Amino acid sequence: MDANQGLICSLTSAKPNFQTTCETFNLDERMQAELIEDSEDTTVEIPATISPQKYQALLQEQNLSLAITGGILVGLVGAVLWAAITVATGWQIGYMALAIGAGVGFSMRYLGKGIEQVFGISGAAIAVFSCVIGNFLSVLAFIANAEGLTYMDTLLYFDYSYTLDLLAETAQFMDLVFYAIAGYEGYKFAFRQFSAREMASLK
Repeated sequence: MDANQGLICSLTSAKPNFQTTCETFNLDERMQAELIEDSEDTTVEIPATISPQKYQALLQEQNLSLAITGGILVGLVGAVLWAAITVATGWQIGYMALAIGAGVGFSMRYLGKGIEQVFGISGAAIAVFSCVIGNFLSVLAFIANAEGLTYMDTLLYFDYSYTLDLLAETAQFMDLVFYAIAGYEGYKFAFRQFSAREMASLK
């Protein structure tokens, strides 16, 4: 960008004299190889032109039960970590919901190899539910501190019939925003992804 002329060519130091394509332009071989490699690594959706046989083969590779099991385990671990960080810092970090959503989605993708919508719906539901658990466990940490109890005592003696009331009373608008984003991540990341090279081999 030249202050006087505007956008200029770095080779000729002049303004472009063409409308669409420069006829004397030659792409550097190294850059061309990088562009091809980037294109092959780019994830794409399954094309509508894939053969029914190949599509059925992908369906056979799916494992919904394993995906759900893995997603639930990752979600619970994330919820416990959320509570542990809250206990350690004294702050309830809502951003943990985003990490939980991504963790649930990616784990379901890796374990389930799903391509059907049920994987995304399951990922979203597990992610949101895990966030609710993480939020609830975090609130219990504040109750324990306020009452001078240990966290384990609070877990043991809390009247869980008040769980929904407690969540409703402590809910904030940003909690709902984080839940929504986590659910979106759980949905989006739960689907299997393919590179352009892999898609070419499937056709």
